[in-house]
Amino acid sequence: MSAYLVCMVRVDDAETYKKYTAKTPGFITKHGGKFLVRGGEVETVEGPEFKDRLVLVEFPSVEHAKTFYHSPEYQEIVKYRHDSSEATFLLVPGVAGDGSAPADSVVPSG
Repeated sequence: MSAYLVCMVRVDDAETYKKYTAKTPGFITKHGGKFLVRGGEVETVEGPEFKDRLVLVEFPSVEHAKTFYHSPEYQEIVKYRHDSSEATFLLVPGVAGDGSAPADSVVPSG
């Protein structure tokens, strides 16, 4: 089942951050991933306004995404992101073909 890496990034130093973005596509492709969203304008339709960079990457599975994230080559360049931005990365599995969520997956936050 597909998995998605959702990245919300506040870029503070664009020039250093570009060193990171220049190298990520090859590593993502190597691990079976593909960009679905890579920056661009985000329109907030509900909730607090989102002004940061949004990236969405699809992987064949959670395992593929974790292998990418923990790979030595990615960890080598992630320093550029750490030095130039603050980010939240979320890894979430996709849903079944009919889009239904099992009843036990809906639980209170906290």
